[in-house]
Amino acid sequence: MAGIDSKDIRKIIVACDAGMGSSVMLATQLRKQLRDTGVTVEHTPVNSIPADADVVLCHAGLAARAQAAAPGKLLVPFQIFLGDPAVTRLVDTIKKGGTVDA
Repeated sequence: MAGIDSKDIRKIIVACDAGMGSSVMLATQLRKQLRDTGVTVEHTPVNSIPADADVVLCHAGLAARAQAAAPGKLLVPFQIFLGDPAVTRLVDTIKKGGTVDA
């Protein structure tokens, strides 16, 4: 997927491999940052991404699996769980408006 207008984002999925630790912290941090935007943030295993996801965030090492599990969804891969520039760009674009690209 090429991109999505920030006003069309209703659900972000933080996809992980084992479902423990860092990805849970990232999902919690995103919920706090996006609290007043109307965007829901959920945490799921990479093989169980729900069909109603608008954006999927996952570690770059899981990107191929996430793409296979959720074809057609905007995938935003990141390198570090807290403070990654890709995640910061996503949050800023949702808050300020614009198009979110992978």
